[in-house]
Amino acid sequence: MQSGWSVDTKSQTLMKAMLLRTSSSGTEQQVSVIGKLMFLVLGVAILSLSAHFKVPFYPVPMTLQTLVVLLIGMSYGLHLGGATILSYLLLGAFGAPVFSGGVGFVYLVGPTGGYLAGFFVSAVVLGFLTERGMGQNWITSAALAVIGTFIIYALGLSWLTSIIGFEKAVQFGLMPFVFGDCLKIVIVTLSIPLAWKLLERLR
Repeated sequence: MQSGWSVDTKSQTLMKAMLLRTSSSGTEQQVSVIGKLMFLVLGVAILSLSAHFKVPFYPVPMTLQTLVVLLIGMSYGLHLGGATILSYLLLGAFGAPVFSGGVGFVYLVGPTGGYLAGFFVSAVVLGFLTERGMGQNWITSAALAVIGTFIIYALGLSWLTSIIGFEKAVQFGLMPFVFGDCLKIVIVTLSIPLAWKLLERLR
């Protein structure tokens, strides 16, 4: 008998849509724990690599961390997305070389600590909104990308301001990255709806 993906764009995340299959009787099977763990490990691995991969860009080289965080939040959903980012942060806190500029708990609470906290909050919020039907078209995908980026910078700049002051926080923690993050927003806006369309064709 033939089975295929069950893609309910109103209630599923991309991850669930890829793992859920429809049985011959038409009932959805549960997403396996192994499947979720595989996605979690994959997400942590890609996020870790993105911290060390720099793309030449103006005015400063661009890492892909925020891009990966947005994609995880919008693809994994609330619980798995949050668990993936939290696992990444815990690995770094315990000394794994997953951060872009250091390791350990001291780095986690250093000047970039607010951005790292923003990764988690952003993924959780985007996951929550995605599970409520946002992100399957260009408009809501763009809205989620902007919201996620705003959360990261809101927490990042707030923490950095407490250390070096507001003007320097904006000068060094925001302005050099504006162009790069605008490009990431465009990439996310286009890629998530496209992934849904491709998944529909594979049913």
